Amino acid sequence: MEEIKMNNNVLVTGGNGFLGLHIIAQLLQQNYQVTTTLRNLSKKQDVIDTLTNNEIDNLDQLDFVEADLAQDKGWQEAMTNIDYVLSVASPLFDSNASNLDQVFDNAKDGVLRILKAAYNAQVKRVVMTANFGAVGFSNLDRNSITTEDDWTNPDQPGLSPYEKSKLLAEKAAWDFINQSDGHMEFATVNPVAILGAPLNDHISGSFGIVKNIVDGSMTRIPNIELNVVDVRDVAAIHIKTMITPAADGQRFIASEDGKISMKEIASLVRAKRPQLASKITTKSMPDWILSVGAPFNSEAKEGKLLHDMSRNVSNDKAKKILGWQPISNNEDTVLATVDTIAKQMK
Repeated sequence: MEEIKMNNNVLVTGGNGFLGLHIIAQLLQQNYQVTTTLRNLSKKQDVIDTLTNNEIDNLDQLDFVEADLAQDKGWQEAMTNIDYVLSVASPLFDSNASNLDQVFDNAKDGVLRILKAAYNAQVKRVVMTANFGAVGFSNLDRNSITTEDDWTNPDQPGLSPYEKSKLLAEKAAWDFINQSDGHMEFATVNPVAILGAPLNDHISGSFGIVKNIVDGSMTRIPNIELNVVDVRDVAAIHIKTMITPAADGQRFIASEDGKISMKEIASLVRAKRPQLASKITTKSMPDWILSVGAPFNSEAKEGKLLHDMSRNVSNDKAKKILGWQPISNNEDTVLATVDTIAKQMK
């Protein structure tokens, strides 16, 4: 596997986020020159403090630019002398918005703003943080294997507005690339539920699944399988996608090997973190509850889709093309998440 030479300038959007911080940390440790965008430069010191507290070197190779995905301002400056863009940030998502079409348009406009600015600045390659929601949520054959060749149907019953927004944004990105003259390379990373230990107190939305089990919010545990991935593995895939020539034009699922069910998560936490066991229910939710509730309740409809979809997810493409190997596994990733949640519960 040939890799692009280092010592390039990399722009990471959304550098104060759960994933963005991990990507910046790994880039600096690999001696890249990094620029990151923040919606507001008031967050700059928080990023520096977080990296310092985690003993990340080469902080003198990190620059900051204020830029918001909802506005053109700042993006031309952010792209100056940049070779590679890791498009990690997403527009602010309002799950309670009355006009979901506007939410979807914001998601598309945000990624297109990045791509157009990068294209005009002669950036070599953009790697977009996409989502597994754009890949595998319409594969309802639970005996089949989901790969990067799969696409979720935007009208899939039970697809959450968030997943749909990420799907539509990725489709808009590929449309832009396919209609351009080809001088800018492009690839996506499509993570499953991103878990693991944060570098600070900033966590991902995926933590809610585990938190509801651990803090007792979930009074009955449904028979739902999950795919999870450690945030460090997602960061590593981004960087490998950036530097591997053969990654151009490709999508890469970021997932640990195999799958883990909610029931297995509950059992794992009871066994490995017994101090939390008293809050975790031992009651199961019958499958029929999801089926009966789905026509009347959006949460049940989303739960039914999570139950019905195939969780046989292949990460072989990242291994073969990128030479990536996960440093974590389902159990360790979940336990690192649980430990983070337990600290925040105190």
